[in-house]
Formats: sequence, structure tokens, C-alpha cells
Amino acid sequence: MEEIDVPPFFICPISLEIMTDPVTVPTGITYDRESIEKWLFSGKNTACPVTKQVIADCELTPNHTLRRLIQSWCMLNACHGIERIPTPKPPISKAQITELLNDAAKSPLHQIKCLRRLQSIASENATNKRCMESSGAVEFLASIVSNYDPTAVDGLLYNEFEPIRPTDEALNILYNLHLSEAALKNLMRKNGDIVVSLTRVMQRGTCKSRAYAVSLLKSMLEMADPMQLICLRHELFVELVRVLRDRISQQASKATLQLLVSVSPWGRNKVRVAEAGAVPVLIELLLCSSQKRACETILTVLDEVCRCAEGRSELRNHGAGLAIVSKKILRVSHVANQRAVRILLSISKFCATSNVLQEMLQLGIVAKLCLVLQVECGHKTKEKAKEVLKLHARVWMNSPCIPSNLRSSYPASS
Repeated sequence: MEEIDVPPFFICPISLEIMTDPVTVPTGITYDRESIEKWLFSGKNTACPVTKQVIADCELTPNHTLRRLIQSWCMLNACHGIERIPTPKPPISKAQITELLNDAAKSPLHQIKCLRRLQSIASENATNKRCMESSGAVEFLASIVSNYDPTAVDGLLYNEFEPIRPTDEALNILYNLHLSEAALKNLMRKNGDIVVSLTRVMQRGTCKSRAYAVSLLKSMLEMADPMQLICLRHELFVELVRVLRDRISQQASKATLQLLVSVSPWGRNKVRVAEAGAVPVLIELLLCSSQKRACETILTVLDEVCRCAEGRSELRNHGAGLAIVSKKILRVSHVANQRAVRILLSISKFCATSNVLQEMLQLGIVAKLCLVLQVECGHKTKEKAKEVLKLHARVWMNSPCIPSNLRSSYPASS
């Protein structure tokens, strides 16, 4: 393509490329639709990139005049290698969404057709997704999930030999809508049983629907208020642990671990996590995990759960519990070091039987803590390691299990 001067007002201020679908925001600045949608919706920004003014109304107005100018300019410069820009498909309207939702009530076949159409609309652009949010589509989809019945066969449709379950379709759409914070909060507030419904899906649903359910739960509970988090049921934690145990997908495991990190500190949730059998599953995941972020998240959940007696007991009674926690120290990251040493501190403070203390010596945990004091791994981590060593200095300090080059690091007991 030959060198050619492009009129500056054809250029998107974000992408710095020629606009293919120019839209104007309420501040009066025009951007390419894809770029400003990504900025406002995916990036969760609220200010105009150029003026820095807050955009209260995210309505994007197509700039047809500018688009026609750009198209004409492209045609005039086709000989220079400039490709013609096609006329973009207009975004969906609220009236069209409302009509679609009304048609869904006519029959199971109409409902499936509606769900498929909604999926197609959502996949086109972020503006369509936000339009669906404001047109009642989220509430419609949530009602399908709330009415989930895994035993229902009446009216079930089939695609070749596979049943088409409305709940699976609805969850797929809800997940891919990437709901805004406001929509997630409304979902929790208006559909009080949505967490219970998603738990039912996780109990009896397909692997795909279970993965969508846990990802949606993660997004919702991150927006929940403390009272909602305190009231979570035991059955939810049982299903979260089962998702981890079944390893249905890497994405589902990641979402589950992040969810446990966010909800465990509230109320008795750490006890519920332990009672659901999470500790053995987390240890097994840690044994086979080499990814930095995964190890950090698993250790963070274990650290939180070990703040209750039930969690500490589960860790102590697992044959590989103390060994794998110790092994991750100085092998993953500063964050992992801190979490692992805090877990060992919890065990040392509240479970320090003679057998446990001897096991920590024989596994090389005491020597590892002495090594922590010699290397650069963060002040807080060193202080916690020092606290563990001081707690049981009488038992450990002169043990032959500690190499002589590390024994000099052993802190004097206070």
C-alpha cells in the first residue's frame, strides 16, 4: 500500500486506526465502536478517554455522516490499496429484545429459538450485550436457571441425539454476557434463590453447565454484600469442592479457587470449606501443580481454612499435607512463601503435638524455615518463620536433623 495521508478525524483516538463503525459518546467525541466498547465495557472504565469526563449514559450514537465520508474516501483511494469499509450491521434495539422475550413464552420450541437468537445477538458486540441487560434478558435467563429440573423430559428437544436443555443454553449466554457490576448486584437482589439454583445445576448438570455455573457464581459473589456471603449454604461448598475434585476444566478450577479465596474469610465459611472436604482436594491439586498463580491461589485457600480447627486437623491428618506446603516454600514466589509459612505457623501454634513436631523435623520443614531466614523472601515471611522456630526452640534448636550451616540461623528463644 502506498504512503497516503489519512484525514485525522477518520482516526479513532483509541486504536489510532481508520474507524470502520464510528460512534459518538455523550461527551461529543467519536470513536470506533469496537474500541470504545472495549474501553467502557470490558475495561470497566467510566470516563471519556479524550475529555476525561465521566460518561453517565453509555449510549453510543452511530455517526452515519462520518462513516459515509470514510467509505467515500476509501473508494476514491482504492487505487492506493485502501480497502472499502462495509456498512456495519446496526445494533439490536430494546424493542427487538422485548419482542423476542415475549415470543419465548409461546412454547418450548420458541424458547429454544429465543435462546439461540439471544446467543447470536450477544456475540456480535458489547453494545448488544448492554442492551440485553437493560431489556430484561438477564432476568429471563435467570428465571430459566431458577426453574432447573434435571429430571424433566416433557417438551425436551433434541439436536440429533443430544438433548437441548434450556438451562445449559441460558447459562452459556449469562456467562458470555460478561455482566456489569450493576447487573450482577441486581441478579443477587432480585433473584434471591439464584445461588441455590446454580448449586442445583452444579449437583446434576453437565460438565459444561457446571463450569458456567461456577464462573457465574464467582462473578456474582464478588459483588455480594457481607450478609449474603455469611449466609452461604453448606451444599454450595460441597459442590465447589466436587468441581475441583472432578477437574472438569482448567477454567472451572481457576474460578472455583478464586471464589473460595473471596468467600472463605466471611463468617463460618472457612469451617464450611473444611467440612466440605476441601483440604485433601487442595493438597492433591498442590501436589501436581507447577503453575505459579495456581500454587499461590491454592495456598491462599489453605491458609484461610487453616485458621479454623477443622481445617488444621484435615491438613495435619493428610500424609502429604505438611510436606507439600513446605516444599512450595522458596520454589514458587514471595506470595507463596508467605502463605505457606503462615500455614506452618497455624499448625505450630495449635497442633503442636510431639508427633507433629518430630514430623516437621524429619520432613526438613525446620531446616527450610532456617533457610528462609538466610535468603531474601520478604520481611513478613521471615518474621513468621522466626515465630515458628521460637515457639519450639527447646525441641528443635539442637536437633541433628538441622544441617550445621543452617543451625547458626536458628533464632534464640525469648
